[in-house]
Amino acid sequence: MVQYSTLRFIFGDQLNASHSWFKEDDQQDVLYVLAELKQETDYVKHHLQKIAAFFAAMENFACALKKAGFNVLHLTLDETSDSSSLPTLLTNLAKQYHCQTIEYQFPDEYRLKQQLLDYTKQTSLKVNAYDTEHFLLPFNEIPQYFKKDKHVKMEFFYRAMRKRFNILMDKNNEPLDGQWNFDQLNRNKLKQSDLKDIPEPLCFSHDVSDILKRIEKHKINTFGECNETLIWPTTRSEAKQLLDFFCKHLLVHFGQFQDAMTCQSDYQWSLYHSRLSFALNTKMLHPMQVIEQVLSSFKKQHIDIAQVEGFIRQILGWREYVRGIYWQNMPDYASKNTLNAKRTLPDYFWHGKMNMNCMHHAITQSLQTAYAHHIQRLMITGNFCLLTAIDPNEVDAWYLGIYIDAIEWVEMPNTRGMSQFADGGLIATKPYAASGNYINKMSDYCKHCSYNVKEKETDDACPFNSLYWHFMLEHEQQLSQNPRIGMIYNNWYKQDESLKQATLKRAKWCLDNLEKL
Repeated sequence: MVQYSTLRFIFGDQLNASHSWFKEDDQQDVLYVLAELKQETDYVKHHLQKIAAFFAAMENFACALKKAGFNVLHLTLDETSDSSSLPTLLTNLAKQYHCQTIEYQFPDEYRLKQQLLDYTKQTSLKVNAYDTEHFLLPFNEIPQYFKKDKHVKMEFFYRAMRKRFNILMDKNNEPLDGQWNFDQLNRNKLKQSDLKDIPEPLCFSHDVSDILKRIEKHKINTFGECNETLIWPTTRSEAKQLLDFFCKHLLVHFGQFQDAMTCQSDYQWSLYHSRLSFALNTKMLHPMQVIEQVLSSFKKQHIDIAQVEGFIRQILGWREYVRGIYWQNMPDYASKNTLNAKRTLPDYFWHGKMNMNCMHHAITQSLQTAYAHHIQRLMITGNFCLLTAIDPNEVDAWYLGIYIDAIEWVEMPNTRGMSQFADGGLIATKPYAASGNYINKMSDYCKHCSYNVKEKETDDACPFNSLYWHFMLEHEQQLSQNPRIGMIYNNWYKQDESLKQATLKRAKWCLDNLEKL
C-alpha cells in the first residue's frame, strides 16, 4: 500500500483547477480525494440531473488532476458505502494510507463547515483548512460589509464592489455612462417577432448511464427527469465554451430580456440567459474570469452597456451579496419565518400538473432541466409560495433540491430572504408579491391559461389576483408602513365593498383548495 503524509479532500463544488494547491512543486507525498458520499446526496431530496452533474464533474476533475501528475483517489458510492459520514471516511482513509495530516478548503455550506470543525476537535490528526480562492470578497472581510440581523442594501454593496475592482468605472471613478444601474431598460417582454431570433442554446451530451445506475443501486432518493445524456458542462473546458457562447450570441440581448418569459419558443427555458451558474458554483469558472470576458465582449462587439451591466450586477453584486448575508447570519437565518408561513408544499411541485399555466411551465421546466431563470424562480414559483404562505423550510428544501446550481449559501438567501421575505427584510426592502398582472406583463403565459388574468373574484379568475390581496391584507399592519408598497393599500380601499368581499372569498377558496389549482 502506497503511503502519503497528507490527504487533501476536495468537495464537489470545489473543482478549481487554478487553486494554489496545484501550483506547489513537491506533491509526491500528497493524496487528493474526491468522493461521492450518501451524506451529500441525502441531506435533501435532489434532482436526478443535479446529482449526475456533480458526480460527472467530480470524476472529470479527478481525471484531469491525474493527467496533470497528481496522486488522486476518486471514490464512487460503491467505494464509500461503508462510510456513513465524511468524518468516518477521512478517518478510514488516513488510517489506510498512513496520513498524518488532513487538509481541506473551507466549505461554502454551514453544515459542512461545522462538521469539519467538530472533526478537527475530535481527531488526533493534524487538520489544516484553506481558502477556496474563488470569491471576490475575502471571507474575513464579510463582517466589514455585513452585520448580523441588519439590512444591507444590495445596490450600495454593488457600487462598493464596482469601485473596489474598477469595473465599469470611468477615469474619474464614476460609473461608466453616468449611472450605476440600467435596470429600468431591462424589463422587456418578448414580442412575437422576437421569438424567431432566440438562439438555440449550447448543450452538451454526456453519457451518465453508469452514474444513474449507481444512484439507483444505492437507492438515492431523487426527483425530476434525466435520460442517459446530460446537457450541462462537466469540465472546465466545456464551462469556457458555454461562457464563449454566451458572450458571442446571448449577451447582446441579455439585459433587455432578462426578466422575460414565454411558452411559445423551443428555447423558452434558456432564452438569453448564460446558464453559467452551475459552472460558477462548482468553481470550474472564476467570477472574475467571467466578468473580464464579458467586459472584453462589451468593448469588441460594441454591446449596449445596459446588457452588460445587468449581467455583471448578478456576478459582482448579487452573488457576492447573498454569500455575505448567508455567512453573517447563519445558523439563525435557516430558521427565520417572519410571516409565520406554515402551509405544506402542494404535490404539483413534484410533477407540474396544474391548471395555472405559468406555474405549470416553470415547474415542468425545472423538473425537465433542473434549471429555471431568476424571474421564474422569484415571480412565479416563489411568488406563489409567498402568497399561499408555504412553510419556508419546505420551500428551501425544494429550491435546494431541484436546481442544478443550488448550494445552500446561494439558495437560502435567495429563497428564504428574497423570495419568501421570511427574514423580515434583511435582503429585500419589500416582499416580492405580485398579482397576475405582472406575469401577464412579462410573459405570454396568461394567453394560454385556463384562468382569466383580468378577473379577481370569479371562479375562473387567476388565483394570483385574489391571493395577492389576501396576502397584502393578512400582513397589512406590517406592510402598510413600508414606503415602497404602503400606497398600494389605497387601491384596495377604493374598491367596491362587494368586490372586495368576493375577491377575499375567491382567495379563501384557492387556499382551501391549493391542490386543485
